[in-house]
Amino acid sequence: MTPPAAAPSPVTDPRRLDEAVARLRDGAPIWARASLPERIALARSMARGVERTAERAVAAACAAKGIAPGSPVGGEEWLSGPYVVLRQLRLVIRSLEALARRGNTPIGATGETLDGRLTARVFPVSATDRALFMGVSADVHLEEGVGRTELDESRARFYKAPDHDGEVCLVLGAGNINAIPPADVVTKLFNEGKVCVLKMNPVNAYLGPLFEEAFAEAIARGFLAVVYGGAEEGWHLAHHPGVDEVHITGSDRTHDLIVWGPPGSERAARMARNDPLLRKEITSELGNITPVLVVPGAWDARTLAAQAESVAGMLTHNASYNCIAGKMLVTARGWRQRDEFLAAVERFTALAPPRRAWYPGSASSYHRMLDGRARVRRIGDAAEGELPWAIVPGVAPDPEDVAFRQEPFCAVLWETEIGSPDPVEFLDAAVTLANETLWGTLAAHIVAHPRTISDRTTGAALEGAIRRLRYGSVSVNCWAGYGFAFGTTPWGAYPGAPLTDIQSGRGFVHNALMLEHVEKTVIRHPAVAFPKPPYFPSHRTAHVLGRGLTRLEARGLTALPRVLAAGVRG
Repeated sequence: MTPPAAAPSPVTDPRRLDEAVARLRDGAPIWARASLPERIALARSMARGVERTAERAVAAACAAKGIAPGSPVGGEEWLSGPYVVLRQLRLVIRSLEALARRGNTPIGATGETLDGRLTARVFPVSATDRALFMGVSADVHLEEGVGRTELDESRARFYKAPDHDGEVCLVLGAGNINAIPPADVVTKLFNEGKVCVLKMNPVNAYLGPLFEEAFAEAIARGFLAVVYGGAEEGWHLAHHPGVDEVHITGSDRTHDLIVWGPPGSERAARMARNDPLLRKEITSELGNITPVLVVPGAWDARTLAAQAESVAGMLTHNASYNCIAGKMLVTARGWRQRDEFLAAVERFTALAPPRRAWYPGSASSYHRMLDGRARVRRIGDAAEGELPWAIVPGVAPDPEDVAFRQEPFCAVLWETEIGSPDPVEFLDAAVTLANETLWGTLAAHIVAHPRTISDRTTGAALEGAIRRLRYGSVSVNCWAGYGFAFGTTPWGAYPGAPLTDIQSGRGFVHNALMLEHVEKTVIRHPAVAFPKPPYFPSHRTAHVLGRGLTRLEARGLTALPRVLAAGVRG
């Protein structure tokens, strides 16, 4: 069927934009000087607001994205919407309370990488986490030279040595994942002590009034403003003299337009002399051609199937409109189970019906990337306005091919062969491909059999690959979406990108433990898990699980039995 026409997005006129910035400028020094109890009270107010509006926010998102009410796919909107925001707020409150009691945020055990970098355990943080995510862990790798003393002294930096007396941050909200705009605001407010003007993306501007309701206290006190519009309003605010800093989640093209101006000779000249139009701090999260490195070996059928479904879920979640959707499957040349693995990925992908092409421009991108290309496997019977999933095997590694240089923000998964069936040789070649040829530095995945991980030689090669990958998150045997959702895991691109080649961006958000000097987060997950992860296409109760996990974050352990039951039935 033809999708309904989208309602016109609201626009805030320039005068009201200026008024919003003026109110925030008045509120900025008050917020910068706020006590820890005041901050905790505001975070609790915001959490109550998110809980109060959660049901309506999920219903609005399902309607906008063409998701049938009460279907398992609706679990996406719970788990990548109010659940993430409530979890982050709860963990921020935990950190603020620890700062009040002990003068620092709590972290888990520390350790060392193969090359001597300090690591800090950031997940799980509770017995509930261990029960719900059995065998899952996350560690932050710190930058070179950072020791335990600096780790302890530097985290929660704003609360120990404030670096400003009140600043205004413009948050340019993402349109694809509905937790992103409020979660970015929470980071800037509580980790960095900055008041925020949140400009909603036109794609999900329908959520703006619900955010205004949920965060009414922050708005009333001059710590937050929610405004609306497109590129013109974003430009006005980004270059507004009352705005001190910009944070954007979106595309590198939008980032470069704001920082350097429109494409052309003037922009090129400015970039050549490193003379940006935007002369203020900008942090960003800008997408990725997300690699999935499948380590060869003798895989048993059960483990191979579990990891094939994981890849299928990376592709199909949110109709593939994720900056960390699985996009480049990297397999070993000559691996005898390659065809079996690809067939399993295709089989599990087929469990997810084709989705409405609700993200603007995605249908044209899909056809531009696939039309005329050989060996495209289209999966599912797509109705008008929908896109079938597309898997393209055997793409030759070529830095000039669009598959390796432009993020396909649509229902496409590429596959390329590299290296040899030897796991050590493959990992070396695959990491080089990911680092040197693929665009982006946000998140990478490694799929490895438990025997490969436990073997002394291949296990060491795997640890070396994790260290070498220049990505802000590296996930072993699970989707990087966990790193986005866990709250204590810093989320952002690998550090060091210059403004002239921004890749996936700069800076980390979420990061409820308020760590500094982060290089990357590494998430480890059992190769076969029970209960099955909620992003798996075969999950039958993801909507019940999503609602239950959201209530668990809001109301505590009284919601746990329902969550466990939904997880087991999945």
